[in-house]
Amino acid sequence: MPWEKSFDEDEVVGKAMNVFWEKGYEPASMADLIASTGITRGSLYNAYGGKEALFIKALEKYDKDNRRALLAELEAVDDPVRAIAVLFDGLVAETVADTRKKGCFLVNTASDLATHGDEVNSLVRNGLRDFQAFFRRCIEVGQARQQIPLGIEPDATAKGLMAMVVAIRVLGRGVFDETSLKTIAEQAQRLLR
Repeated sequence: MPWEKSFDEDEVVGKAMNVFWEKGYEPASMADLIASTGITRGSLYNAYGGKEALFIKALEKYDKDNRRALLAELEAVDDPVRAIAVLFDGLVAETVADTRKKGCFLVNTASDLATHGDEVNSLVRNGLRDFQAFFRRCIEVGQARQQIPLGIEPDATAKGLMAMVVAIRVLGRGVFDETSLKTIAEQAQRLLR
């Protein structure tokens, strides 16, 4: 008789995502995952094949529910300069409100790529590349509308903005206070002038 899942897969992946997000891949033990998800070791292995496969599912869920959802909201903002301002203001607010100092699961994983395989590396690189492409599109639209000077190089500036997103996410985990994070956000927006 084939094994049947007796749990909500999306809920389990969400709970595992929170464990990985807070602890990181290596420090998150199977005991942590079992305690968090409420399912047995056997069920975890039967459903996901192991810790790495569960981590990939968790990272995909984070990417879909957070990064892609955020970019979709920002793409709907008709003013590209405003969309970038909303992004940076939101990142600072979210980082300050993050009392557990979890940061961004995608950025956290990016800082630890050497411990992961190709699938995780691809997910992280594609996620960060999409963010950079969003910035580049905003700059190009802003230039076409004469909101952003034509002398600003879209690709290089998009990379700089992406680096500032990463800076806010990493330094906001306890190194920089709210004032310092706001300074980074303001500097990011100055790149568009």
